[in-house]
Amino acid sequence: MNFKWDGKGWSIFCLTVVFFSFFGRIPLAAASEPMEVVKGTIDEVVRILKDPALGQPGRKEERRALLEKIISARFDFTKMAKRSLAAHWRERSPAEQKEFIHLFEKLLENSYLGKIEGYTDEKVVYTRERLDGDFAEVKTKILRKGDEIPIDYRLFRIGSDWRVYDIVIDGVSLVNNYRSQFNKIIRSGSYEELVQKMRAKRDEIALTP
Repeated sequence: MNFKWDGKGWSIFCLTVVFFSFFGRIPLAAASEPMEVVKGTIDEVVRILKDPALGQPGRKEERRALLEKIISARFDFTKMAKRSLAAHWRERSPAEQKEFIHLFEKLLENSYLGKIEGYTDEKVVYTRERLDGDFAEVKTKILRKGDEIPIDYRLFRIGSDWRVYDIVIDGVSLVNNYRSQFNKIIRSGSYEELVQKMRAKRDEIALTP
């Protein structure tokens, strides 16, 4: 089983997994803390992708490692993995939980880093930010070849920082989508079957040039 949305969902997610879009930004709302975090991360990605030295063929892995570092710093993969596994999380041992987080992180990271350079004409419009205590939602729209795709970023506060725990693309939650897929595999088979599929997907992606 492939872990993906039908239609354009995962194609659009390719634009967001290293923070949302990186060629052309049109802020339409007054930025406060969570929105500034989003924009700051985009700037980091832009710097890496536009660095001609890092664009050399022999430095692909170095550039990918730098992008992975940015992703890991902004996405809370532990919270995302836990929410995607839902009630099944409590049934897992600490060792199983640790492996699941690792597999989940690699599934998100490695699936899309190799595809990002193909996107060169996207723009992101920041439309609104909503704060609710230690939680925030930054609403944006990606403008791409006549399309307008709403993308919402759900963040929560950790100390003085903000971390992403879900992305809603065109009305579809990333975490909820994974939760549905994972639950289906576990219910029809077993947790071990899910982990085997995730390991296989990780290894398949790792072998892809």
